[in-house]
Amino acid sequence: MNHFLRTLFFALVVRPIMMVVLGTNVRRREWLPTTGPALIVANHNSHLDVFALMNILGLSRLRHVRPVAAADYFLTRPLRRWFSTRIVGILAIDRTNTKRDSDGKHPLEPISEVLRAGGIVLLFPEGTRGEPEKLEAFQSGVAHLAKRHPEVPITPVFMHGLGKALPKGEALLVPFFCDVFVGEKLNSELPKKEFMNQLCESFTKLSQELPVQTW
Repeated sequence: MNHFLRTLFFALVVRPIMMVVLGTNVRRREWLPTTGPALIVANHNSHLDVFALMNILGLSRLRHVRPVAAADYFLTRPLRRWFSTRIVGILAIDRTNTKRDSDGKHPLEPISEVLRAGGIVLLFPEGTRGEPEKLEAFQSGVAHLAKRHPEVPITPVFMHGLGKALPKGEALLVPFFCDVFVGEKLNSELPKKEFMNQLCESFTKLSQELPVQTW
């Protein structure tokens, strides 16, 4: 990654968009990890989700943040690949690979390597962008990561508004306020089923903090 270009892009482009054009309200920002290794799991409605989270974490932590993204989408075109890997710093994962490769490497090993190096990984357990402001079923990869790294704190983050500001399939940004709710750290030592129930309950609880619309 080019850390200088990355910092410049987030300082001059992302921050003004997220703070001025859209507006961002973060509840319990102090619960976000200040250092790695750490895993942040968030819902996914828009390409803006990654930029919003990275902007909230701040410029000083950018070099340590790696968003998990689909290799079959972000690595297919040269310009998109360059921007995604060099500027955003994605951690590209093959979504079709669910088994160990010929060398015995686990499909989640790239994430594990970043965590072992003290990085902050951003993970979207829905696996893909869903319908605007609608939670989809969570995939179990995060439970496997919890089992592999029980010492790594896992922080849930629920975001609302970005799915309307830039929904899937749209290219035009619509000014829409973004609410971000940071939840309590998850218990990584729970069995897989209980961990996934805990994850779902956490997001349900966070989503209920949204103010009720009266109009």
